Amino acid sequence: MKIKSFLNIIIILLIFILVALTYLTVSSLTTRYSIQNELLNNEDEEDDMIKVGFSLGTLKEERWIRDRDILMAKVKELGGDIIVQNANNDDQDQLKQVSYLLEQDIDVLIIVPNDLEKAANAVDLAKKEGVKVISYDRLVLNSDIDVYLSFDNVKVGELMASHIISKIATGSILIINGAQSDYNTKMIKEGYDKILYSHIEKGEVTIINEEWAPNWMKEYAFNVVDNYLQKVTIDAIIAGNDGLAEGTIEALSEYRMAGKSIVVGQDADLAACQRIVEGTQDMTVYKPIEKLADIAAELAIKLAKGEDLEIEKTMYNGKKDVPYYALDPIAVTKENIDATIIKDGFHMRNAVYRTKE
Repeated sequence: MKIKSFLNIIIILLIFILVALTYLTVSSLTTRYSIQNELLNNEDEEDDMIKVGFSLGTLKEERWIRDRDILMAKVKELGGDIIVQNANNDDQDQLKQVSYLLEQDIDVLIIVPNDLEKAANAVDLAKKEGVKVISYDRLVLNSDIDVYLSFDNVKVGELMASHIISKIATGSILIINGAQSDYNTKMIKEGYDKILYSHIEKGEVTIINEEWAPNWMKEYAFNVVDNYLQKVTIDAIIAGNDGLAEGTIEALSEYRMAGKSIVVGQDADLAACQRIVEGTQDMTVYKPIEKLADIAAELAIKLAKGEDLEIEKTMYNGKKDVPYYALDPIAVTKENIDATIIKDGFHMRNAVYRTKE
């Protein structure tokens, strides 16, 4: 009896062990299957995620760093992914970088062209792959872009010239434009020409010269102003952006003319805003970059989904009428800097006024 009872116990233990092993095996297979399913689902989600490529012509100016950071955050907020490349003012590098972005299977390319014409090659590459293209802030000429998003650059020029005319009844004006490879400079010129023309015709103002700074180099602006100050009086200077305005004011300082000649720029860089409250730069044109980057991200997602952009305005780029989304720029002076730049949080008050608050 004792041997029989012992055998029964052994049999029961073996059955228990077999049941336990079977349970563990099934549980392990189930867990493995669940993990595999989760990984596959994650891969499917990644495949479904809209992927945006952002090709920047440069990051040398403060404003482009801000554009990049805001746009990256907004695309991710909208559920997309974004890959950023910076060409450092090199046309060939930009073309190679766009090729790289296309190899990453992007759905939409957002491009800030280094050169208004050469960037058309990059657009062609994207279109051959069926990728939609947004020309961001700078227009790509003679290309099949899907939308051009920028500020009203003609109005930027108008604001610059109008401010100078409001400050000097008569006098001489030096103009230092940005790079000729940037179509924005041509639109800005159209704007200031429109305002200045009648005053030039009446003999109220004279244009000393119009210069074009390669790659928006502030050193070029410094040298130009330095050379002219040795020969003539400069009552006012239109600088293509705040970087050029900085070079201009550095040259004026050498002749103790900073704050005496009217200087205007654009982009509302922090250093420019500091110069405005200090009195060495008279005005900058504020372009709310956050709005521009937000809209770019929204348009990119819409393009990827094949949705209507609902843009009525167009601009001819030499090849076709491109849907054109334009935002309004704002003239900022010492009188309204608190109500614009600081109120919007574009720069903090203590940074602009250099205080410890």
